[in-house]
Amino acid sequence: MSQPADANIPFSARVSIEQVEEGTELAPKFDEHGLIACVTTSASSGEVLMLGYMNQEALRRTIATGEAHYWSRSRQVLWHKGATSGLVQKVVELRIDDDQDAVWLRVQIPGDASCHVGYRSCFYRSVPVGPGDFQRALKFEESEKTFDPKKVYGDAPNPTQL
Repeated sequence: MSQPADANIPFSARVSIEQVEEGTELAPKFDEHGLIACVTTSASSGEVLMLGYMNQEALRRTIATGEAHYWSRSRQVLWHKGATSGLVQKVVELRIDDDQDAVWLRVQIPGDASCHVGYRSCFYRSVPVGPGDFQRALKFEESEKTFDPKKVYGDAPNPTQL
């Protein structure tokens, strides 16, 4: 039986602060649930598209394939972004932060859309801030959807959990 393409991507043990912060070894720190946060932005516009999480397998597959993989916390499954919708995130650049506990992906996507709700970015609403009544409505920052989720996903279950 052959091993998956990502099986040979090693992560280094975390030995010292200097190694983690200034070294050249990939030594990611996964949280108590085995996850690392991943901010994903559009390579063309720089806009934040989504925040996801990766487990070790998702990070290894992302590195090995050049396509974004995540761990779905709601569904508890490995998730190849775009496998259902066709909106596959091709990784242009993968960065890890200073203490190696967060990942940043710059990606290209067909139509530059990433959100399962149909908007370009998963961050399509803003929260009013500053003095005043806190009970203010969210503001839509994207006036229209980039695609129709019903046409793209059909009857696939919605990943949003209440």
